[in-house]
Amino acid sequence: MMRKIHIVTDSTADLKENDIKKFNLHVVPLSIQIDNNTYMDGMDLQPDVFLGMMATAKELPKSSQPAAGVFKELYDSLGKDGSEIISIHMTGGMSGTVKSAQAAAEMTDSNVTVIDSTFISHGLSFQVLEAAQMAESGKSVDEIVTRLNTVRKNTSLFVVVDVLDNLVKGGRIGKGKAMIGSLLHIKPIATLQDGVYTPVGKARSHKQVVAQLFKVFKEETAGKIIRSVGISHANGLAMAEPLKRLLEESGIKDIPLTFTTPVISTHTGEGAIGFMYYTD
Repeated sequence: MMRKIHIVTDSTADLKENDIKKFNLHVVPLSIQIDNNTYMDGMDLQPDVFLGMMATAKELPKSSQPAAGVFKELYDSLGKDGSEIISIHMTGGMSGTVKSAQAAAEMTDSNVTVIDSTFISHGLSFQVLEAAQMAESGKSVDEIVTRLNTVRKNTSLFVVVDVLDNLVKGGRIGKGKAMIGSLLHIKPIATLQDGVYTPVGKARSHKQVVAQLFKVFKEETAGKIIRSVGISHANGLAMAEPLKRLLEESGIKDIPLTFTTPVISTHTGEGAIGFMYYTD
């Protein structure tokens, strides 16, 4: 058996089914609790159905990281022939998933390198796919890790929330601010700075959001090679579709537009979008 490098990630990466198959990626699901029921993200809970359940839930759903034992079992089986493993996960600023993976890496006999992507969604999948392509072309773990550090530095991720309720329930903004915000129809624009939700601007309409995001994108990518762009949403097509159109008109092709995982829409609420890209 030829030894190789396996790539592991979690269900908050917005990966296409064909990429998972093509690179033989291993996706470990987080779980979601709604009103005392537990679901496996992406397996027995689909994102659009989840939004309806969240709307009627008594309290905000909670997501839980996979147990360290789940990672350990996977690492044991992938590494038993001496293959190496790179395990790339959603930001430690929003979930203990990466800690779970690190604990498992300590327990297994397999050779595992755990990476905190500091991102979610396509921001995470940029790193996963880059690692997978490099592993396939025979690069070493060290070369891949070095490259991922660069990808991470050159990635931007914006989150725009349409309604403020979940940010309040989740303790990310205070009630008073939210009341004023909803009166003024404010849509906060935030980034994930070092993996932590950081407000950077606000807009008063979907149209303003799209214009602002596109402007930042043009400024940040000027003179650079755009490697990949991705948009995710939680029923947020009112912002996602016009943004995708603008990007396509500016010459960018193959922009994945995906329905985001419940793990993320629990934080953002319905109507939100995520916008991500990376450059060289």
